[in-house]
Amino acid sequence: MPRRLEIVTINLKGQRKMPKMKTKSAAKKRLRLTGTGKVRANVAFKRHQLSCKTSKMKRQARGTFIVAAVDTPAVKKHYLPYGG
Repeated sequence: MPRRLEIVTINLKGQRKMPKMKTKSAAKKRLRLTGTGKVRANVAFKRHQLSCKTSKMKRQARGTFIVAAVDTPAVKKHYLPYGG
């Protein structure tokens, strides 16, 4: 079994640094942070088969919404570690 190479960065003082976390590509495209630190996302169910959806539903699905406060810490930590 091949050994996994570990990429480690070393700063000027010769100390090892932890590698940077990567922002999830899907989250970059779908989520963004507001100025106050809340997470904003697009509303779902407005891409296809719009003829069978009511006008009220299509109207309310415009724009974006603020993600629930319960989910915000997890999104910031795991999906947008540097603010997206």
